[in-house]
Amino acid sequence: MRSQATCSAASPTRSGSTTRARADDVADELAAHGVHARQPKAIHSAFTVLEEVARCGAGVTAREVSANLGMPRATAYRLLNLLVQEEYLVRLGDLSGFALGRKVAELAHLVTPARPPQAVRSIVAGVRTHVRGGVHLAGYSGTTLRILDEDPDYRLADAARLTRDLGVSAIGRLLLADLDRQGVRSGLLSSGLVAETLHRGFAVQTGAFDPARGCLALPIRDLEGRLVAALSLSTTTDRIERPGRLLGVLREGASRLGPLLS
Repeated sequence: MRSQATCSAASPTRSGSTTRARADDVADELAAHGVHARQPKAIHSAFTVLEEVARCGAGVTAREVSANLGMPRATAYRLLNLLVQEEYLVRLGDLSGFALGRKVAELAHLVTPARPPQAVRSIVAGVRTHVRGGVHLAGYSGTTLRILDEDPDYRLADAARLTRDLGVSAIGRLLLADLDRQGVRSGLLSSGLVAETLHRGFAVQTGAFDPARGCLALPIRDLEGRLVAALSLSTTTDRIERPGRLLGVLREGASRLGPLLS
């Protein structure tokens, strides 16, 4: 079943007002915790901490943030906890460190991802000619998922939800399982599902958006073996559960995309 996009692209004026509104939201949230616009150093420090977590990736600790920024540990803890309270950061399930949170993902989704190179789009288009269903390309950066090339003939049911709720889709589960393999445990997937995904070599989801439909996602790795993207198929549940030759087509496409996305 094809789904229509639920939101049209914002005009430049609307986009600008949205950005200003989000910036005002951040300022209001900081002010509620005693950090006001009259304290530019405090506001700058909060954003510096947020940027450091983004740079280091999921699992960075308060001690590391403090050391990297040359910031007093008490100040780093206070700002990290503030950013967690406001959902710009999340504390990992095993309390080992921090990662970017829901609000950062929502802000990132407001920015249209750069269009993939022509060589990448040609490979994805070629896979679509051999597969009946939606073939989508997703990219990963740390704990963030972004849709790089959505199938124009089989639109995603809820792209915004896919990017912020990693446990509901195959492309999100693939990322969570890979993070777990690296020791970064989010708690969003059961250990059994993580083990099953890693053993299978690709991720599967059925029934999250439509009882009769599902998706699977194959990893795309760079030359050093790091997960950088995924090639996903959205189709009927029976084809997801018994993909047959579809796996071969998707695997070949994923292997060709790896060097181009490194």
